[in-house]
Amino acid sequence: MCGRTACSLAADNLRRACAYRDRRGRYRQPEWVRQERYQPSYNKGPQSSGPVLLSRRHLHQDADSSERVLMDMRWGLVPSWFKQDNPSKLQFNTSNCRSDTMLSKCSYKGALLKGKRCVVLADGFYEWQQQSGGKQPYFIYFPQTKDAMDKETEGDEEWKGWRLLTMAGIFDCWKPPGEGEMLYTYTIITVDASKDMRFIHHRQVRQRKGVAGMPAILDGDEAIRKWLDFAEVPTQEAVKLIQPTESIVFHPVSTFVNNIRNNTPECVAPIEMGAKKEVKAIASNKVMLGWLKSSQEGSPQKKENDLPKWTSQFIHTPSPKKTCPDVLQQWLGKQGQPAAKKHKA
Repeated sequence: MCGRTACSLAADNLRRACAYRDRRGRYRQPEWVRQERYQPSYNKGPQSSGPVLLSRRHLHQDADSSERVLMDMRWGLVPSWFKQDNPSKLQFNTSNCRSDTMLSKCSYKGALLKGKRCVVLADGFYEWQQQSGGKQPYFIYFPQTKDAMDKETEGDEEWKGWRLLTMAGIFDCWKPPGEGEMLYTYTIITVDASKDMRFIHHRQVRQRKGVAGMPAILDGDEAIRKWLDFAEVPTQEAVKLIQPTESIVFHPVSTFVNNIRNNTPECVAPIEMGAKKEVKAIASNKVMLGWLKSSQEGSPQKKENDLPKWTSQFIHTPSPKKTCPDVLQQWLGKQGQPAAKKHKA
């Protein structure tokens, strides 16, 4: 399943990171809707709000359906037909939606058939692996290029920072009885775990019971375009995009992330396995925090003096876990250390 994410970019940088080509081939950045509600975080869970992409036509009927907008929505879909006066009274969990039942369950079917498709944005998501000594968290994300390690440029220049993870979602609009503001909510679609993800967590589908696997990840702008453009791409075509992907990498992180109240760069920082209690920092691994600091203004992180001392120097040693050499050598500032090995399932 997908029960925890990170999205640490500031609103302006998030908009730049979502730039795209419209139907005419023009370079565009999605317009923010309710930008003031967006709060960056290294540790987002269900019932919190998060950024999503959707077609502008959902908000303006005469708009080009290929145009995109950014909107902050609450995680955990509340169906439009829900009759109670408080969405917290919903009796079932709608933070994730299984791909094999999304066209049959009434919570999602109506919204999906109406084209209410969105893309949920994140730096990456967390998954926990059951081990003999407890659960080990991992941070999972897209492979990053060398450009992503450089300091981001300002203005409308092409984004060269962190590549956001783009997950397929369904959204809906719920209006409370009587007077009240429309509530926009979303769910993340999940699929069977990919070959590499089974190392962490395997989805076992049994009769009447299934354990969720991984989020449905849309890899590339063409997949994003087809998923969002509900006027041009019908539901039956769009759902073919919902497949497991191998285009992900991951690294172990501290159990510090287990507590959702913890919201600093330490949540995503790689750790050395087997050294959780007392972490010894390697002086060369300073680039990660540098990127996290420069990636946004007004981010959720504390002032430098308030951060744990070790967060200025991050750790990584090669392990059999699947990792990304670009990230672990460049993003983490590797200097003359052995390249990380890719896990083979």
